[in-house]
Amino acid sequence: MSKKVLVTGAGGFIGHHLAARLVRSGDWVRGVDIKEPEFEGSHADDFRVADLRDAQACREAVDGVDEIYHLAADMGGMGFISSHHTQILHNNSMIDLNMFAAAHSASVQRIFYSSSACIYPEGLQEHADMQAGLKESDAYPAQPQDACGWQKLMTERMAMYYRHEHRLESTVARFHNVFGPLGTWRGGREKAPAAMCRKVATAKLTGDAVVEIWGDGEQTRSFCYIDDCVEGIYRIMNSGHHEPLNLGSDEMVSINQLVDLVADIAGVQITKRHIDGPQGVRGRNSDNTLMRDVLGWEPPTNLKAGLRVTYAWIEERVKLALATDQVDYPLQHVG
Repeated sequence: MSKKVLVTGAGGFIGHHLAARLVRSGDWVRGVDIKEPEFEGSHADDFRVADLRDAQACREAVDGVDEIYHLAADMGGMGFISSHHTQILHNNSMIDLNMFAAAHSASVQRIFYSSSACIYPEGLQEHADMQAGLKESDAYPAQPQDACGWQKLMTERMAMYYRHEHRLESTVARFHNVFGPLGTWRGGREKAPAAMCRKVATAKLTGDAVVEIWGDGEQTRSFCYIDDCVEGIYRIMNSGHHEPLNLGSDEMVSINQLVDLVADIAGVQITKRHIDGPQGVRGRNSDNTLMRDVLGWEPPTNLKAGLRVTYAWIEERVKLALATDQVDYPLQHVG
C-alpha cells in the first residue's frame, strides 16, 4: 500500500538516494532540505527548500505524511566534525528537537532516525585492530566522539522517550561511513573514500603521484556502500525493531589500504605522504550480529566493488574541474 513519506535531508547524499528508492517502491515522497540536490534533480514528488532549524518549517514539512525518514543534519568528514563542535551541536539539536515535536503534533505514524557510529565510546576505539567490531550494547557507559556523537546519542534517547510517552513509533540506525556516487567529494565536508578517490584521480590526471594522508594511515574503518545503506534504512524502518541497529559493513581496512585499493582501481602508481591532521578514533568497525538477527540481512557489497563505481564518478568530476580551472579543493584533505 502506497504511503506518503517525508525524507528530510533529501538534498544530501544519503537522502537523495533514499528518496529515489522510496519512489521506486511506490511511495509518494516529499523531500525537504536546506539545499537542492547538488548533482542531479530530486526524485521526490514534492521537493521543498526549507531550514529545519525553524519549527514552523518542520510543521509544514510533516503536514499530511504518514512516515518520516529523518536524515537532515549539519555533517561532514573528520576534518569538519573535529573543528565545528558548536555548529554541529547547535544546528543538529534544533533540527531534531523541532522535527520530533512536529511529528508528534501531526500524529505521524513512524519516524526513522539516522544516528552515527560516533556515539560509541572513544575508549573502545583506541586500537587499530577492531576486527570484533562495535556492538550496539557498547554504547553505554557513554563516552561518544566529539559533539557529533553526543548530539546523536541524545536524539536516540529522545526517540525512545517519544515512543514511550507519546506512542510515536521510531527506528534508529547507526551509520558507519557511507560512501558512493553523488556524494560530496571536495570542499572540506567529504569523507575518506571520496577524498581518497579525488586525490588518486588528481594524481592520475596531473601526473603528480603524491597522495597526502593525515596521520600514519594505520587508523582503521569500515565503509558502507550507498545502495546497501539505503536498503538497510528501508528494512530497518519496516522491521518493527525499536532499539538502535548498526548499519555498516564489517569489512575493515586501514586508510593506507583504502588508498591502495583506489590506486589499483585507477591503474596508477602513487606515493603516500603522511602529514599532520585530525584522525578521529584509532579503529572502528561494525559488529553486524544484531543486524543479521533482526533483519536476516547485512550489506552485501564489498568495498572494492563500491569503490569502482565511486571512483569512476569522482574521476569524471576531477577531470571536469581540471579542464575548467575549478580546482578549488584542498588536496591535503583526507576526510
